[in-house]
Amino acid sequence: MSFSFLKQLPSPEEIKNQYPLSKELSELKATRDKMICDVISGKDDRFLLIIGPCSADREDSVCDYVNRLTKIQEDVKDRVIIIPRIYTNKPRTTGEGYKGIASQPDPEKAPDMVEGMIAMRKMHIRAIAESGLTCADEMLYPENWGYVEDLLSYVAIGARSVEDQQHRLTVSGFDVASGMKNPTSGDFSVMLNSVYAAQHSHHFVYRGYEVETSGNPYAHVVLRGATSKHGNSISNYHYEDLVRLSEMYDKMDVVNPAAVIDTNHSNSGKKYKEQIRIAKEILHSRKLSPQIHNLVKGLMIESYIEEGCQAIGDGIYGKSITDPCLGWEDSKKLIYYIAENC
Repeated sequence: MSFSFLKQLPSPEEIKNQYPLSKELSELKATRDKMICDVISGKDDRFLLIIGPCSADREDSVCDYVNRLTKIQEDVKDRVIIIPRIYTNKPRTTGEGYKGIASQPDPEKAPDMVEGMIAMRKMHIRAIAESGLTCADEMLYPENWGYVEDLLSYVAIGARSVEDQQHRLTVSGFDVASGMKNPTSGDFSVMLNSVYAAQHSHHFVYRGYEVETSGNPYAHVVLRGATSKHGNSISNYHYEDLVRLSEMYDKMDVVNPAAVIDTNHSNSGKKYKEQIRIAKEILHSRKLSPQIHNLVKGLMIESYIEEGCQAIGDGIYGKSITDPCLGWEDSKKLIYYIAENC
């Protein structure tokens, strides 16, 4: 075999026992989980805003950012539910580059999976404890779910993972809102099939066990734009795209048809400032069409303390080392705008 087995990882139970979530914070999470699921199901007419850094590379600056959201959440609580992004796994198209704190707790040092699991868990717990907000993360590796399943109120399945059987089946066992992104090709049918799979029960192998799931009724789609065969970005957040999606949803055997729109990635062509304009266009489309208003339940926005991005090692506090993000001042203004116009 060409594998080199370096060390056996602690089980999720061992890591959770070392770094437990308190009863008080568990109750907070349960309350937030229900609020978010109620938005997806249409029982709550508030708007979801999943916002934060492209990748959560440093605990201090990430928690600083999340804490800044607390006052704003209080100000907009009647209109918007803020779900901070703490994305600890970073998908890489070619496999090269920084893969997130879960794999590499120090971006300038070698990978260390055990320390990464600990760093991932400590950061999420600290963010909840300090801000009172439970967060979102991307499930890049299904077998890692057990390490954070008691911490997350929202889970995203990325464009490169959404066609994978193990990801779809694992989501079918979740009890939190889970967004299935369109694949990089942009195919809506693939994305909707992933929602169908996630919403239904399954029997499969997971972490060495034969398991059965009951289905996740809060699985829904996330539009993030696409890439053409020539490598160009193709947006899919426009009025016509949303009407088409709604009509395709109507033909599926699924419940709680819902969409969250990712304003960055291929929708913006990674031009991070465009997220402001894109968010405003989506809100305008919701005002024009009851059909779109009922479908679009929230936005994803990439935002950090400092705008743009930097190279690993530049050492600028609160600035992304992966995709460029909106800065804090622009983000704050945009959140208040969303609350007034959603």
